[in-house]
Order: sequence, then C-alpha cells, then structure tokens
Amino acid sequence: MAGETVLWVDGTQGSVLPLPDRGLDFGDGLFETLLLQGSRALHVELHLARLRRGCSTLGFPECELAVLGQLRQAAAAAGERGWPWSALRITLSRGAGPRGYAPPAEPVPRVIARLTNLGEAPSAMAKPAALGLATVRWALQPALAGIKHLNRLEQVLAAREYRESGLDEAVMLDQQGAVVSVVAGNLFIVRGGELLTAPVDACGIAGTRRELVMRRWAPALGLVVREQTLTIDQLESASEVFYSNSLMGLRPVARYRQRCWESHSTCEALYRLYQGELA
Repeated sequence: MAGETVLWVDGTQGSVLPLPDRGLDFGDGLFETLLLQGSRALHVELHLARLRRGCSTLGFPECELAVLGQLRQAAAAAGERGWPWSALRITLSRGAGPRGYAPPAEPVPRVIARLTNLGEAPSAMAKPAALGLATVRWALQPALAGIKHLNRLEQVLAAREYRESGLDEAVMLDQQGAVVSVVAGNLFIVRGGELLTAPVDACGIAGTRRELVMRRWAPALGLVVREQTLTIDQLESASEVFYSNSLMGLRPVARYRQRCWESHSTCEALYRLYQGELA
C-alpha cells in the first residue's frame, strides 16, 4: 500500500532513536533522498558524491560503506515487498556526543533509513504546478551551500506557507532578492533559447536531477545551460519554467502568481529523456 514505511537505525529495523543524538540536538548531519525502482536505487553515484562533499564539509569520518550497506538492505526490502517505486531517505547523524556544540573528537556516525512505498509510477509527467513566492528567504552561507545538511527550517516554513495558500510550490529567494530555487527542487527557466538556473555556491542545494539536466539531458537536446543569478523579472518574462527533484524528476510550472505559461515543450522533451532512463 502506498505510504507504507519501514525504518532502520544502524541496520536494525525499528523506530527508536538512541539518545543523545547530535542530529536531533543540532541538526549535525546530512541526508539523501533516493528513488527506488523495485529493488534498484537510481543515480546512486550522484547521491554518494554529494554525501561525500557533505561529510568532508562537516568533518565526518568515512561513512560510505555503512551507507551502502543500508542502501542494499533497504533495496532488498523494497524488492521483497514487491513495491514498484519507493522513496528512501538515508540520514547520517554525527551520533552521540557530550553536551555542547563542539563535536566529539572521535564521532561514531549513525545511519537512519526510512523506506516509503510510493505505489505505481505515474503514467505521465506531473501536472503543471502553481507557484507562489515564499516570504522566508534562504540564508547565505557558502560553507554549507550545495549539500543536504539537516537544517531545513527555511524550507519547512516556506512549505507550510504555500500549502496553506493551496499552491503546489513556492519560489525561494536569497537575502538579496535573487531567485534561488523552489522549496523542494531546483528551478530552471527558458530564455532566448537557453536554459538558466541559479548557482548554489552561497545557498541552496545542488540537486542530483539538476546535475542530470545540466550535464546529460539538456546537452542531449542541444540545449545550452548556464548558471547565473536570476531575478524575479527574468522568471516572469521566461518563455517556460520548470523544476526538478529526485522523486518526481521534472515538473513544469503553469503559474507563478499572475504570470501563466501554457507551453512546456522543453520540460516535456527533457522528461522523455528522464523516462527513457527509467525504462
């Protein structure tokens, strides 16, 4: 049944988190959300590469073998249960530690996994989304930009806001008012035949599907992709807008506030490449 969930803590199935835990206390950790097709996790190498960057940034010891072991365990469980599509969130906490901000000299990271049945795959691309503008803005912190650390309160507040407004997503700005992303995905706009997306060197997340759009799918269509600072005016004057994340792949945008788009040809072409890889 869609929504059914299985949890593991350090490889043992269960839902009890040993305390103390620095991930809970301080957000001292990282996470990755992977899409599983049956018992096959997709684009594992991109998730592991980002996790390595995060571990290096936070000063975590080598954890890749433990993460891979948990990934294999969860993938096998999805296959045994016959789940056609699953979402796997792997959280890496620095684990236990003494009171205070300073991390232990020899941390023992904790691996927490949550596998959720997504049910059958959608037969077509998700319907075009209606976007608002989040009032909360991304904090600028180059030291943590790009990685998926556990501090996600900006997105929590923005997600609450757009859901209360009956919208599908919201555009998030940085402290200078530049367009960065949507709450749960990387934003792309089409202007002058080019594909533009915001850099993630001061805030935001370097998404795995963003990487695939930029390095694989767009070049396959002969599209030029550029990272550049984006403004609200550029967003509103774009010929097309869409966003990406690891679970839905790509989703076109139908409306941002009063601006509407009826054509989604670029997103549709990219989505066909995405579906081709899934097949």
